[in-house]
This record gives sequence, C-alpha cells and structure tokens, in this order.
Amino acid sequence: MLRRKTIMRTALALTTGAILFAPGQLLSMEAEDAPETVTIDSLASLYEPVEFNHLMHVDYASCAECHHHTTGVKVADPNCIRCHANTPEGDDVTCVGCHEADRFGKKYLAELDNPVLYHIDKPGLKGAYHLNCIGCHQIIDGPTGCTDCHAMTEAGEKRFNTGEYAPKGGAVSESHH
Repeated sequence: MLRRKTIMRTALALTTGAILFAPGQLLSMEAEDAPETVTIDSLASLYEPVEFNHLMHVDYASCAECHHHTTGVKVADPNCIRCHANTPEGDDVTCVGCHEADRFGKKYLAELDNPVLYHIDKPGLKGAYHLNCIGCHQIIDGPTGCTDCHAMTEAGEKRFNTGEYAPKGGAVSESHH
C-alpha cells in the first residue's frame, strides 16, 4: 500500500510539473492532428475557394512557419517577439484568426488606434498569403500566379478588368491583384 501511494504521488508530481513548466508541449497541435485539406474562402468575393492540400504542405514546411502562435513554438519574427515573446499558444489556427481580412474595416482601424497594440506592421490576410505562400512557392518552383491556385469569380473579373471584362483592343489595365 505504501508503494502504491508513493507511485501515485510521484505520478501526480510529474504531471503537475509538466503542466506548470511545459504547457505549450501539452497543448500544441501535431501535424498528424491537422486536417488533410482546408478550404480557403476568405477572399471568395473575388476568387473561388481553394481546396488547400494541407497534408501535402506539411512535407515542405514546419507547422510554425504558417501557424506562428498556435504550435507551441516560440515566436521568431523580431517584429512580433517584442510583445509576444512569452505569449501563450493560441487556440485559433486559422490565418484569419490573426491576419485581418479587411485591413481598412472600422473594427480593425479602431484597434490600430489603441496605443497598446503595435500591429501596424502585421500584414493583412491577403498579404500574409502572398508573403508565405508565394515566397515558398518561388523557392520550390510551385504555382505563383493569381489564378494558378484559384479562379476569379465574375466579381473579381469585373474588378480587375480580366476575362470577358478585359479592355478591348489590347489596352492594358492599371489594376493590380
């Protein structure tokens, strides 16, 4: 009976120590826990949703390269580390959970007026996709064109003067996408 109590106390002490001293290791998501595919549709007003093959991409990049605050790995970006050096692991693993889709919306702009926040250097959602996705795709010779991964919607074609909305007679559009 004394031996059983000693084993239980030791197990409780080890568990408590692990929770107190390594919480990120207990909470972090493992690559094998992630979904095989993820639908990216936050820019669906201009582009058709993308069925992102998440399983294929884990072979090319570490989880922390895309999911900066959600993997239990300490922040490496010098712009982020100033304030987030000891930030606990986040629960939201989505890109839009950190990178604002509408950088000029009232809610986001109101947050920027808060002197405690310093996220003026944090890219919006589209910027985060461009920086992470396209940068990596250039290195591995993957697709880098706007419509290589996702087709434009009719609204996108109207906005960017492409497809049937392209200027007639070879005129060049000034629009960037």
